[in-house]
Amino acid sequence: MKAKKIAIVTGANRGIGFETCRQLSELGITTILTSRDVEKGRKAVSELNSVSREVLFHQLDVADLESILALKKFVFEEFNRCDILVNNAGVFLDRGEKLLNLDEDTLQLTLRINFLGALKMCQEFLPMMQATGYGRVVNVSSGMGSIASLSGGSAAYKLSKLMMNGMTRILAAEIGEGDVKINTMAPGWVRTDMGGPNAPRSLAQGA
Repeated sequence: MKAKKIAIVTGANRGIGFETCRQLSELGITTILTSRDVEKGRKAVSELNSVSREVLFHQLDVADLESILALKKFVFEEFNRCDILVNNAGVFLDRGEKLLNLDEDTLQLTLRINFLGALKMCQEFLPMMQATGYGRVVNVSSGMGSIASLSGGSAAYKLSKLMMNGMTRILAAEIGEGDVKINTMAPGWVRTDMGGPNAPRSLAQGA
């Protein structure tokens, strides 16, 4: 019997991450829903498991290397594999703020979560995929991080996604051809807490 695929989704107690967990679990994939907040994460898993038994919870703060390593230890000991990683965790702290007025703390926190968190997850879990010869990494980016469409305002968020896009291209080149693949995707303007109620796309469409 072929082993079930194992997926990790970061920042998944709500929004696109939550919906991604739902869709993955419906495909029969054992999905680890991660959240910085334990109570919110367990509540999300309980809701998903009312219709599926494929979702597990593990606490994760992508800005904390020890938290990432604790998740890695859990995944290795329980499954000895990771097939799918969705780097969804992110913050948008400087909506509309001009770059000339951007304070360093906001910039550093945004980069630590949106870019460095995704990079550290890749550094820890991509080798696990390479060891089994199969893996899919999806970095959830944004059209706001496209070099072709950069404009004024929200510089911390835009730069963090621009760096994520660049990191993905570098990792893809280093991984090379094979059945371990990494990509970024932009879900579009989605009705989430970040996107707001007027966004044209549903959670299901974004995920």
